Amino acid sequence: MIRTRDSSDMGFARKFWQVNWALVLLITAIASIGFAMLYSAANGNISPWASKQMVVFSAGLVMLLVIAVIDIRFWLRYAYVFYALTLGLLVYVEFFGTEINHAQRWIKIGQQFQLQPSEFMKITLIMVLARYFHRMNIEDIARPHFLIVPLLLIAAPVLLIQRQPDLGTALFLVITGGAMFFLAGVRIWKFVVVLTAGAAALPIAWPFLLDYQKDRILTFLSSDVDPLKEGYHIMQSKIALGSGGLFGRGFMEGTQSHLKFLPERQTDFIFTMLAEEFGLVGGLGLLGLYALLLLYGLSIALRSQNQFGRLLAMGVVVVFFLYAFINIAMVMGLIPVVGLPLPLISFGGTAMITVLAGFGFLICVSVHRHVRVSRHGEGG
Repeated sequence: MIRTRDSSDMGFARKFWQVNWALVLLITAIASIGFAMLYSAANGNISPWASKQMVVFSAGLVMLLVIAVIDIRFWLRYAYVFYALTLGLLVYVEFFGTEINHAQRWIKIGQQFQLQPSEFMKITLIMVLARYFHRMNIEDIARPHFLIVPLLLIAAPVLLIQRQPDLGTALFLVITGGAMFFLAGVRIWKFVVVLTAGAAALPIAWPFLLDYQKDRILTFLSSDVDPLKEGYHIMQSKIALGSGGLFGRGFMEGTQSHLKFLPERQTDFIFTMLAEEFGLVGGLGLLGLYALLLLYGLSIALRSQNQFGRLLAMGVVVVFFLYAFINIAMVMGLIPVVGLPLPLISFGGTAMITVLAGFGFLICVSVHRHVRVSRHGEGG
């Protein structure tokens, strides 16, 4: 049976006031920095990027609050359903998706919007893995055959996303899944075996990579090899980062971005534009706000009194950390270039909705932190 305290059965109005409003305010503050940078990227125009981002954020914020006040047992009970729906969207993309720049990753909605289901899978994957591991004890997890199902849950979307092709997102899901395995209690030696096997397979996998994927890896190893083509993006990004200095050139005064030397300044390389305009201080300030969000998430996860909530909250923290780390490391030349946005800052509707949905689940765990769900009872 599900055992709860009286506070877990409070009405929606009371749950609404139990929402962590400080966390919501912090999320809004970071998103507002994004609006300002998109305004700057458009040379002082609110359209086309900042205005659309504000609309998406407003809708996403409403969705966040709805997710937060719905009983966590609902999300536990229907985790597999949401995973199946998202996987179905990936299958739809495989056959009927919209192709942009030789990649078939989107579902076109009307004339203005494109939906990218692979972004939603980043949240539904951690939800379904949290659901699966919720009913496991440490003895079950130690048995290899209990790991077959979660491995298949990861492999199915990874294979579909790789076919789009989108190697960056596929690897993102693999890392996220690995983190969920670790959080659930899988032994370290099993990770060592998998990583060793993966490293040994790299020479075999290399011929199967597409040409542009090989070029990105080679450019990462030496960006000077082809500075006018594949190495152009990262070289311009490094120039912009360095030219910002300590305090930056000033808002809307970045030369690399406004003279259009910096590519994709509204999406993948928006952190570079921020660092050029506000310098090292501005970049570290944003990283400080991100760190505060991560601390909030860790605190919420540790206070949850049910395994599903703990794993779900920790999964959201992992996803947000990977978003920020990969994007910032990419524009600094520390890892190969991948098409991953900076969370709450970069222009992109699906990514914004995904991040806000993740925080909705995080706040849901906070609101329902006292709910106790047995491992083998209803919904468990």
